[in-house]
Amino acid sequence: MSRTLLVGGAVAALIAATSPAGATGAGAGPGRGGPITAPPDKIVIELATVNGSGCREGSAEVAVAPDNTAFTVTYSEYLAQVGPGAPPTAFRKNCQLNLRVHVPNGFTYAIVQADYRGFAFLQPGAWGQERASYYFQGMPQTSQRTHQFNGPFDDNWQATDKTEYADLVWAPCGEKRNFNINTELRVNAGTSNPLTATSFMAMDSTDASVNTLYHLAWQTCPTPRG
Repeated sequence: MSRTLLVGGAVAALIAATSPAGATGAGAGPGRGGPITAPPDKIVIELATVNGSGCREGSAEVAVAPDNTAFTVTYSEYLAQVGPGAPPTAFRKNCQLNLRVHVPNGFTYAIVQADYRGFAFLQPGAWGQERASYYFQGMPQTSQRTHQFNGPFDDNWQATDKTEYADLVWAPCGEKRNFNINTELRVNAGTSNPLTATSFMAMDSTDASVNTLYHLAWQTCPTPRG
């Protein structure tokens, strides 16, 4: 099966070792302004903190789309695995990003869709999971969503989380609240033999086009009275 992604160094090494020979919360609510495509002035997103076994400092980057309709997160060392030589804790990797989002005055945003991408090599009987949630600092966390991939699997993977417009959680108008993204990769050997067979799931790449994409919805904030 063809592979269209350029996988990172750690993933490429695992592929070489494991491939068989010859194998290839809250709605808009009252008082909100009207929906818009995006604010005209550029938004800025900074990584305030990075924590987790899947994203040491310096291994995650954030970039905003030129039209302000989305932003991307790119990882370089995000890989969970089981198998010969894998540390006991390697089956689960997680990452928590705390983002400082600067938006133009008079606008608020929400995450309407998130697209996660990566590569997985799962032995027959093994499975891998991608799990994610995101929330504004000081506000209730959104529901956690999980996507499972079952072996045998040797290909790129993609998972999409969508939120209905009425269920979007909006950044509070006139307040500075950081935005938190929590993700997790998990691999389970299942009925495969972890003593002889390696399985892994990755969300990293040397190709900057392989990233997590967060689509933004925008609204204008109500004009303050008086």
